[in-house]
Amino acid sequence: MKKNLFLGLFLMICVSAFGQVSEAEADKAFKIIDEANNQLAFDGDYSCTASLVIEKPGKPKENLQYKFFERTEKDLFTMVQLFPEADKGNGYLKEGDNIWSYDPISRKFSHTSLKEALGDSDIKVDDMSNDDSSFRKNYKVIGLKEEKLGKYDVYVISLEATTSLPAYEKSDFYIRKDIPLLLKKTDFSASGRLMRTSLIPKYAKTEKGYIGYQQIMRDELNPGEQTQLILSDLSFEPLPDRIFTKAYLEGLN
Repeated sequence: MKKNLFLGLFLMICVSAFGQVSEAEADKAFKIIDEANNQLAFDGDYSCTASLVIEKPGKPKENLQYKFFERTEKDLFTMVQLFPEADKGNGYLKEGDNIWSYDPISRKFSHTSLKEALGDSDIKVDDMSNDDSSFRKNYKVIGLKEEKLGKYDVYVISLEATTSLPAYEKSDFYIRKDIPLLLKKTDFSASGRLMRTSLIPKYAKTEKGYIGYQQIMRDELNPGEQTQLILSDLSFEPLPDRIFTKAYLEGLN
């Protein structure tokens, strides 16, 4: 009995010590994430077309397409489904922490969350936003280390959600050291089970910064299932305010 009690206390001490970082390390980790975000072209107003290719074993590939609009400094985005035709007009509207989904058939809005998947894909609403302030608001740093990922030296930053907004409880970010770009992200449940692996194998450099125009999300719970996200038709022209309103989504149909 005493032995089991001692073992239990020992494990509790180990668990509490594991994953803790100093304030200086946490600050360094967030600064690395800031640097990675600053490398990206997504700042201010922008729009793009997001094409999704969904692969599941034994099923034909499924294609989805969305038009995406974001105003990063106001934490606003609007997303409208373009394809398939049967789902055309489905939309999402985000204003700060408030997120609504829109059904063009019922013409009704309902509150949703960043955890909602796009169709039958492995991509969450959370994956589409480039709000660079969300990390400090919604996460704490539980790990910072250096590793090798392929030919690249990377920082591995482990974050744990501190609010209910993030799609996953814990995530590891693999960020290049020479040019701070996110190459890989692994998402975990609260119990530590690997849920999803995301890869960004292709970046393009523009005048405004880098764009990860190809991303691959693998469902680790269902081997062989993955979603590929391809961004195109990128524009950084100023967007009218009306795009970020419910009336805009209602007026499309």
